[in-house]
Amino acid sequence: MNRTFVPIEGPKLRLVEAAEKLFAERGFDVVSVRDITQAAGGNVAAVNYHFGSRDGLVEVVMTRYISPVNEERLMRLEAAERKWAGNAVPVEEVVDAFVRPLITQVGKSELSEKLYARLVGRIFGTQCHGMPAEIEAQLVVSIGRFVKVLSKSLPTLAEEDLLWRLHFVIGAMIYMLTHGDALQRLSQGLAGTPSMETTLARFLNFAVAGLRDGVGSPQAAQTVTGDRVSQAHATPSDAREIPTSDGHRPPPQAAAAPALSPVEAVPDDPTSDGHRPPLQVPKKRSKKAEQDSPQVLFEF
Repeated sequence: MNRTFVPIEGPKLRLVEAAEKLFAERGFDVVSVRDITQAAGGNVAAVNYHFGSRDGLVEVVMTRYISPVNEERLMRLEAAERKWAGNAVPVEEVVDAFVRPLITQVGKSELSEKLYARLVGRIFGTQCHGMPAEIEAQLVVSIGRFVKVLSKSLPTLAEEDLLWRLHFVIGAMIYMLTHGDALQRLSQGLAGTPSMETTLARFLNFAVAGLRDGVGSPQAAQTVTGDRVSQAHATPSDAREIPTSDGHRPPPQAAAAPALSPVEAVPDDPTSDGHRPPLQVPKKRSKKAEQDSPQVLFEF
């Protein structure tokens, strides 16, 4: 696979910097070549000359911002694995390794913190379409490595369930980056204007809680996959409702009947006048009732 060349100076870099600012502010779909060349102080033909097409310029912008994030993610994850020397890495540290590069890389951009976050959010949001093959291949490797480490940190979660939870975390991350100012508007300022570091700390708490949800709880640890339910932590009452592998349900377990006594126990407390109430003798059971009632024998 050919690596995308990212310019470091000259007219190509000016076009890239003009494009990334416009993409951050407006989105990839609405910015035209003319918008970019006007912002860069060049002519319309400059984009085709330097990048082959508008898509070529978009690919350079995406690679310039996402490749360093993916590389730092893996470096941080490997450092965490070395730190824990083969043991399970805490979920907090795994998620931090996945998200923190978004902050550390912002200082290497010419964009403001707000525009940087919005641009990276827009880039990650194009994963279903328009993502350069080079970046998509990096993400495949990155997701695979993080799922492997998280599987060790959360061993009771099925891999399929873990993948979906990580998918939800990534979705929340994209929205946090792309629409960070929406909460300020909708809350009429009550959400404040936190720094990216503060927002990251809040997001980490949210993401870790989502990944851990139900882990360690017998009821919530049951993982539903299709129409099958894991019985690893099922209670006896749950187990009776779970079909067997051939599709049949096992017969219900009969509840143990209480031992019958010829005379029912009566409270030994005397009445207010000092007399004890007479013993209550139960009515004789009919033969038919005795045949219908289950009898339980206890051995000691």
